[in-house]
Amino acid sequence: MTESNDTPIQTEEGDERQHRRIKSFVMRAGRMTEGQQKGLDQGTPLFVLPLADAPVDYDQVFGRSAPRSLEIGFGMGHSLLEMAAAAPDQDFIGVEVHRPGVGALLNGVLTQGLTNLRVYDCDAIEVLNRCIADNSLDRLMLFFPDPWHKSRHHKRRIVQASFAELVRSKLKVGGILHMATDWEPYAEYMLEVMNVAPGYRNLAEDGKCVPRPAERPITKFERRGERLGHGVWDLKFEKLA
Repeated sequence: MTESNDTPIQTEEGDERQHRRIKSFVMRAGRMTEGQQKGLDQGTPLFVLPLADAPVDYDQVFGRSAPRSLEIGFGMGHSLLEMAAAAPDQDFIGVEVHRPGVGALLNGVLTQGLTNLRVYDCDAIEVLNRCIADNSLDRLMLFFPDPWHKSRHHKRRIVQASFAELVRSKLKVGGILHMATDWEPYAEYMLEVMNVAPGYRNLAEDGKCVPRPAERPITKFERRGERLGHGVWDLKFEKLA
């Protein structure tokens, strides 16, 4: 079901009804494997961060100052795990509401002995608003978000003008918003949103999409799509000011 925040609204009759704030994700049920449960049980106390009420000092969390990336919606965590393992000199923060995915990532972190990755298991917009200091991120990654194909559901898409502005406030000057999708109409939609968003520069030479960056791992899903002739579109926008 779609997760939402409930705020009581007073009606003319004096009754309260619940106003639901639209979310860009759906809470998916899923069976937990033994490894995923182990990741949650053992990894949560070590690597899952609570939703804070003030910007978090991540230098203190990670015990160092390093380039810092945040990924929204890491799924089962394969790409984020690979990126963190390949760049031990960088710090990574992942946000995901799907519990089996969180468990899978944490199990991988424990198995590989990584220390440069932390996780939030709650709404990414809340994390950005409440936990991330302005002008602090080097990169924000949004890979294969739900495109919400139906027109009446487009309002649920995470990529909106307000999202672009929120991300810009959290990126350092020169920081990168990197998005990827396997649905071309959504890539076109994201370009429409970002091309009018103030304070960004499209890094694509043709003003559209960039070639697949080497730092974004290819997932099994993406390889299967390539064999079937499906495309993937990467967009990179740099914060100017």
